[in-house]
Amino acid sequence: MTSQSALRLGGLTKSFGAAVAVDRLDLDVRAGEFYALLGPNGAGKTTTLRMVAGLLPADSGEISIFGVDARREPIEAKRITAWLPDEPMLYDKLTPLEYLEFVAGLWSVEPRVAQSRARDLCDVLDLWKHRDERCEGFSRGMKQKVALAGALIHDPKLLMLDEPLTGLDAAIARQVKDLLVERVRAGAAIILTTHILEVAERLADRIGIILRGRLIAEGTLAELRDLAGRENSSLEDVFLQLTQTTERAA
Repeated sequence: MTSQSALRLGGLTKSFGAAVAVDRLDLDVRAGEFYALLGPNGAGKTTTLRMVAGLLPADSGEISIFGVDARREPIEAKRITAWLPDEPMLYDKLTPLEYLEFVAGLWSVEPRVAQSRARDLCDVLDLWKHRDERCEGFSRGMKQKVALAGALIHDPKLLMLDEPLTGLDAAIARQVKDLLVERVRAGAAIILTTHILEVAERLADRIGIILRGRLIAEGTLAELRDLAGRENSSLEDVFLQLTQTTERAA
């Protein structure tokens, strides 16, 4: 029995002037799946996720999030989606608890539920002892954890993360990874973009490789190794083989 589709893209297209950023992209991510979307700079990864998040209008194509047509029902789609960009965006004068209360209010989360979730998230991410400190004094890693807690406060079913571990030390990165794995086990879907291919190799159930706005390869690491003819190779080697082969054939 196949899992429910968490995100389905059909013919998704976006251009900026004459430059095509996303080119009739088809993609299907399942519920309860950790999916890594990889590609070189300028491949269309972030543009794709921004369209899914409703931050950028698509030129054409379909976006379905757990069965909700995101282009026709953008508010309903946003209610079950979270987007965490590579640079944490916070209100620096707020404390973590104030920030989480504010974000929960935007999503109309019932106050008692919001307080419980905020406490749980702060505990898991080791933020509780800093709950009454203003975010302006936090390191980048601390800000990233607060931003992640804010992305999770409304309990999204689809979570999209753009380079979430960049600049984090090993201990903080481990906390973040453990939390994400828990979310997937609970039935959420997570899409991760990263240039740290070891992270994708360890965490992802399936991996998609995008180049010039098109999906050129997709599958488990074992399936991608078979496709590249690189048995027992690292994901980095497989990634380079597949992208370079595609570039030479273009």
